[in-house]
Amino acid sequence: MSSPPSSPRRVAVVGAGLAAVSTCDALRAQGYDGELVLYSAERGLPYDRPPLSKDVLLGKARRPDILLRPEEWYGEQCIDWREGTEVRAIRPNEGGLELADGSFAVADRIVLATGGAPRPLPVPGGDDPAIHLLRTWEEAERLRERLLPGARVTVVGAGLIGAETAAVAVALGCQVTLVDPVPVPLTAAVGDEIAGALHRRHVAEGINVITAEVESVERRLGGLLVRLAGYGGILHADTVVAGIGIRPATELAEAAGLRVDNGIVVHPGQRTSHSNVFAVGDVARPDGHRARHEHWEAAQRDGEAAARGILGHPVPDPGAPWFWSDRHGSRLEAVGTMAGAERIVLRGAPDSGAFTVFGLRGDRLVAAVAIDRARDIKAARRIIDRGIAVAPSELADESIDLRTLLKR
Repeated sequence: MSSPPSSPRRVAVVGAGLAAVSTCDALRAQGYDGELVLYSAERGLPYDRPPLSKDVLLGKARRPDILLRPEEWYGEQCIDWREGTEVRAIRPNEGGLELADGSFAVADRIVLATGGAPRPLPVPGGDDPAIHLLRTWEEAERLRERLLPGARVTVVGAGLIGAETAAVAVALGCQVTLVDPVPVPLTAAVGDEIAGALHRRHVAEGINVITAEVESVERRLGGLLVRLAGYGGILHADTVVAGIGIRPATELAEAAGLRVDNGIVVHPGQRTSHSNVFAVGDVARPDGHRARHEHWEAAQRDGEAAARGILGHPVPDPGAPWFWSDRHGSRLEAVGTMAGAERIVLRGAPDSGAFTVFGLRGDRLVAAVAIDRARDIKAARRIIDRGIAVAPSELADESIDLRTLLKR
């Protein structure tokens, strides 16, 4: 795979989420002064998506509050923002892309930031429009109107989005049932101790937690019937929310013949299998990694890396991945990869509700996950990135300021 020239004349970014805007921002910050076009299939200025399952559902944030950049920024950065403009196909061998109106737009570098679409429930009735998904502002607004006090809400999927939605719904006075086939969701990502504490908190907050698979959803007068397999029950719901993950939007890449395998496969600098095409955000999967990084900071860093790849600049090591989730007034934060740990160390008492779990491989820290302990995560991240040797006793001892370990 050859490297592209370092001075493209026209860059087209397809998509309008954080990864897309971050790519545009990084290109200008790194000195790119050529034409830069941002194609958005949606109407309206690009906005941040994590608040959709939190402050937007709570009614605390309106669309202007969650904009990624103010409108004037696009003009100041000389970004040609094309709202409501769908890209039908990319044609990198021909030096451009085809728009939905049939016109051809020239671009010698193309960045795919197409994100993903929420997965509908894969059961009979699972595609009923009465079942709510949560990926866009419009979807969040429709759901918010349904989260009324006393409403019977069934949330399917207890991952990050499902858990956050359930927490908001119960805070708004809804009767909430959370259904997931896994007894303790998120164990693979955050470990047994943190996952268990998070899941128990749902029950403590009044959410009915059921371990089961959904068999079907039927619309009936007055609501929806959710049939559960392996549970022997039927849930009566006014509102059903599906939070079972996303499907990466790889259609443009596949049609163009790019390498796709659980996302668009990318190499350092976010380069795809075609030297003129780059991919960022939820749609991209780093070669050699089993999973895509569907988190806010990963999208931001992808944009920075893509800009470097486009301009031929060195691409630094991104460091340990980090993500967060807010629910029931508490914040979960995780850094590194717990799956790579050989042993774990606890800091703080799990019963207190605020504690940290460290993952070690030999004498090196590879991961840390915490509930309401931001300082621990901040220090752990720097320890991981610097490869500093640590002792389990030092991590467990709360009298030791973790920042002192950085001075070695």
